[in-house]
Amino acid sequence: MKLTVIGAGYVGLVTGACFAEMGNDVTCVDVDQGKVDCLKQGILPIYEPGLDAIVVNNSKADRLRFSTSLVEAMRDTHVFFIAVGTPPGEDGSADLQYVLAVAQEIGRHLNEYAVVVDKSTVPVGTGDKVRSALQSELDRRNVQVKFDVVSNPEFLKEGAAVEDFMRPDRIVVGTDSERARAVMHELYAPFTRNHERTVYMGVREAEMTKYAANAMLATKISFMNEIAGLCERVGVDVESVRLGIGSDSRIGYSFIYPGCGYGGSCFPKDVKALIHTAEKNDFTPKLLLAVEERNEAQKHVLFQKITRHLGADLSGRTIGLWGLAFKPGTDDMREAPSVVLLRALIGAGARVIAHDPVAMPTARNELPATWFASGQLRFVDDQYDALKDVDAMALVTEWKSFRHPDYERMRTLMKNPVIFDGRNQYEPKAMQEAGFEYHGIGRSA
Repeated sequence: MKLTVIGAGYVGLVTGACFAEMGNDVTCVDVDQGKVDCLKQGILPIYEPGLDAIVVNNSKADRLRFSTSLVEAMRDTHVFFIAVGTPPGEDGSADLQYVLAVAQEIGRHLNEYAVVVDKSTVPVGTGDKVRSALQSELDRRNVQVKFDVVSNPEFLKEGAAVEDFMRPDRIVVGTDSERARAVMHELYAPFTRNHERTVYMGVREAEMTKYAANAMLATKISFMNEIAGLCERVGVDVESVRLGIGSDSRIGYSFIYPGCGYGGSCFPKDVKALIHTAEKNDFTPKLLLAVEERNEAQKHVLFQKITRHLGADLSGRTIGLWGLAFKPGTDDMREAPSVVLLRALIGAGARVIAHDPVAMPTARNELPATWFASGQLRFVDDQYDALKDVDAMALVTEWKSFRHPDYERMRTLMKNPVIFDGRNQYEPKAMQEAGFEYHGIGRSA
């Protein structure tokens, strides 16, 4: 099948590459000429395990191409995936200008039946707006061309996106058209040969499903962070509580790990967008507001623990930082808890030495240049170099290389062997026996 994917960012690139891997003829279109030129050379704009090989191999096989021209890509294409950004506005609403601009562009050149798929995360009612924008351009041309708009939200975890796409636990397709349903069924058939995983529903229901799913996961995280805060105050180890409640099949173990807050491009943005949708429709989303509030507060927990130990004035203090990305397996710095911690530490006068296995180039581009110029923030290529003569170490991102480090080496390097563990990677008792003062999230020795 010949496909055009508009947007070669995270979602669009994974979508296009994985469809090409299944034998489809795919063109990814992006307005960024520099990005397109790099992709043609096999240079990816994101870090995602396994994606580079798929992009390179399918490009060589001429199943995956990159272009800045939607008009060219549209030739003989009957399925279009819109995968452009929907950044949050100041009020938390999703900005649909790029989605609607693509719909208009398709309408300007469409000459035969097509399925237009919203792959971007979009609020309820976006499908209607896409349909209207596309139809307006057809009317302006005074041509009659049939088309269908489908909502097909992505459920990709950064760091495991390729696996999630190739072996999905569910595929949500929102459409009221039998013709479009048949097209989507054929397209996804190679991914569901073991058993059917596709859930069909209306367009608006599919749009809501994506937001509701992310909001539910964010709620689980925020709930566990709240329980962790209470555990600290009553002398309870939250790890035992986690194991206790996770063993209940109705709850499960996923997304009940307490920590220093969630980040990324999905949970914060989608919770805000759902709150905006609710308030726009005269509904007060009390639970979602609390989820957002708890997460914002949680991003300050590590700094509060550090200042309780070292004092509010951190002038002359050096903090070692392990982890910058919002989660392991990615270089994504969007809404990362590390940024909140860095801002607080540097604002209090501290120097920070940081290491991340993947995200340092991205972080260097996104963090204030003055931090580096002044020496307040320094990146090092070896995780242990981030511990030389530090007054304390903070772990923010649970990369595998941080899970079983050389404790003796760490203790020898650090001026003060104090660890603030934002992801509960280490056992309090074991750390104390190794000679560390240990502070986790809701943990007790």
